Amino acid sequence: PDCQGSRLRKEAGYVRIGGKSITDLVEMPIVELVEWFDTLQLDDHRAKIAERLLTEIKSRLGFLLNVGLGYLKLNRPSNTLSGGESQRINLTTSLGSSLVGSLYILDEPSIGLHSHDTEQLIGVLKQLRDVGNTVVVVEHDEDILRAADYLIDVGPDAGRHGGEIVFTGTLEDMKRCSSSTSHTVDYLTGKEKVVTDTYRRPWKQSITIRGARMNNLQGIDVTIPLHVMTAVTGVSGSGKSSLIKGTLYPILCRHIGLASEKPGTYSAVEGNLNAVQHVEMVDQNAIGKSSRSNPATYIKAYDAIRQLFSEQALAKQMNMTPQYFSFNTDGGRCEECKGAGVVTVEMQFMADLLLTCEACHGQRFKREVLDVRYRGKNITDALSMTVSEAIVFFSEALEEEQTAMGKADIRERTRLRITVSALNAVIAKLLPLQQVGLGYIQLGQSSSTLSGGENQRVKLAYFISLEKQVPTMFIFDEPTTGLHFHDIKRLLEAFNALIKRGHTIVVVEHNLDVIRSADHIIDLGPHGGKAGGTVVAVGTPEEIRDCKASLTGRYI
Repeated sequence: PDCQGSRLRKEAGYVRIGGKSITDLVEMPIVELVEWFDTLQLDDHRAKIAERLLTEIKSRLGFLLNVGLGYLKLNRPSNTLSGGESQRINLTTSLGSSLVGSLYILDEPSIGLHSHDTEQLIGVLKQLRDVGNTVVVVEHDEDILRAADYLIDVGPDAGRHGGEIVFTGTLEDMKRCSSSTSHTVDYLTGKEKVVTDTYRRPWKQSITIRGARMNNLQGIDVTIPLHVMTAVTGVSGSGKSSLIKGTLYPILCRHIGLASEKPGTYSAVEGNLNAVQHVEMVDQNAIGKSSRSNPATYIKAYDAIRQLFSEQALAKQMNMTPQYFSFNTDGGRCEECKGAGVVTVEMQFMADLLLTCEACHGQRFKREVLDVRYRGKNITDALSMTVSEAIVFFSEALEEEQTAMGKADIRERTRLRITVSALNAVIAKLLPLQQVGLGYIQLGQSSSTLSGGENQRVKLAYFISLEKQVPTMFIFDEPTTGLHFHDIKRLLEAFNALIKRGHTIVVVEHNLDVIRSADHIIDLGPHGGKAGGTVVAVGTPEEIRDCKASLTGRYI
């Protein structure tokens, strides 16, 4: 109540420059702050005192503007920043220090950036290079790849099928490359393309939000079509997340009866709300909160795998039920490490140590459980397989078991029928993981080792694997984060599979291939912060492309 959230004593507010206190300045968006400092008038004495300080202030604010962060305020809490915003602020810190002869390594700095902002980022990276630094960027964005002086492509595929250098050289070298195992080369030279279907699905049903005013949204009316794919676009800070995550998602949750945050301010919601019976926010948060969670358990393939092992002859003799092949429950798991495979040693003044369990040697199960094998593999071997390896292994097993079932007697046929059913269930659950480009991850890989994009695609695969599901609206926030062109192609195929089942896809996205594939686009802007929050254009990609006021349209 005393400082009104400014965190400073009232005496600090008495000091003013150009009629503004320090509290006023940190509450201004950076784009306005730059303008204020440029027009600041000081007398000769104060101008001489402030000369060096103003140079530093303008330089640092200019860098923030150049990396597309002009919509932020200086007092914005760091825990509310996205990963891309944090990375770009760190980049401006480096720029402000004016270092030369340094090596800068950036991991996907284009995350969360509109194509318009990416251009500015490329300019900043080139500025770092030109003053005598070396810049190494791990990146998928096409504009940044084309702007690079030298390219190193690792592949040819992911996981165990990758790890090789498949191309090195300049963009010109790439154009002269006649044959290559590099997907990157094929996409950049036009040999392969992310298929952007020009057919736009028609729609009749929709949901309309009127008077949305959360954060910088300026009382806008927005219509979201159902049973098609809608892309919500705009520069960073234009209001996309406020509209979709802050307003639409909580409104639908409350209508369905799910717990949610309070929606952003709005006047009314109209349309076919009852046509959406469920809503899913498919974010990049981890698929589980503990190290025990993994893709196999999340996608529900592990249940069928445990059933399969419990049907083996040795398991029957030892009275081992499917529970014995779980590392989460008592029975077959190693009791020394409780099925974790590691033992935590608490260190009083240092980080805890994780040591491989001496009882099970990291295999998580008791010896008698590990003795149960199916076609030469025990339960730990099964969890160590990649998704692609597992699909091949279980598919070959299914063919052989089906052949054997035709020749077996009645008693044996009953056992084989259960085995065939379990194999079918495993394959059906694993195939969607391969479809979304995750064939390289291990079934038992800890969720803590998965990236945000991988977590998001595991969730997507789970929803694809569900046979019966009520009409659902799936909301994705930048699902292309960390994805190569080849993976984006698979992602769009997965989206189409969901839409064919009667679901609705809403994507907050900057990737142009995804935007061009949408049936409907809602473009917000025209800029970020106070200069955004309005609807610039709506319609098909072709209609957005022809809208001169839309920055997104220019890049489409």
